This record gives sequence, C-alpha cells and structure tokens, in this order.
Amino acid sequence: MANWIEALTGSLEQKKQYKQYKARMEALPEPYATASKAVQRYFMYYGGVTDGETLITMMGDQVELFERAAADGTPLREIVTDDPVEFAETFARSYAGTQWIDKERARLAKSIEDAERKEK
Repeated sequence: MANWIEALTGSLEQKKQYKQYKARMEALPEPYATASKAVQRYFMYYGGVTDGETLITMMGDQVELFERAAADGTPLREIVTDDPVEFAETFARSYAGTQWIDKERARLAKSIEDAERKEK
C-alpha cells in the first residue's frame, strides 16, 4: 500500500528524515537555531533541488554542521562568514541534484530547436 502512496506524495522515509532534521534544528541552542533555520529557508528558495534524496542529505549535513559548531562553541560568524549568502550558496552548490531550473533549461533548449525546425 505504501508504494502507491509514495508514488503520489514522495518517499515516506524522506518525510520522516525531514521531520527528524527539523526537530534537531529546533533543539539547537541560540543563536545556532535561528541561523540554521534561516539557512534552511534560503536553501528552499535558492537551491531549488527537486531530488528528495539530495535535499535530505544537504539538510542533514547542514544541521550536523550547526550541531557540531554549537557543541564546540564555534562562533556563528566562523561558520557563515561575513557573507552568509555566499556561505549558503556555496554549501548548496556542493550538492549536485536535480534542480527546478534544469527542467526549464531543457524546455528552453527544446523550444529553440522546435523554432529552428519551423524556420526551414
């Protein structure tokens, strides 16, 4: 039964992992919890990763980074640097998954090829 549900909603295991990562993020002490949530939010807008496995891996790694920093007492700016946007974008680029834009890139290329065929 789970197979048809997963076909519609995505992997139940990934949803479970996502909830676990969110709980771990909530359990972080301040200022790490606020910073971790902000980075995760940025990932959702910037990263555009559509591959669930890649997204879960990226999220888990990011939470783990902030957990280790909190445990070690690493200052927040040593993690995110003076440019948190660059930090988040560099972090996200490390995960090669399918992104939303990939579909649009393929669609654009096909549209141009179709237009060229009409030109002849």
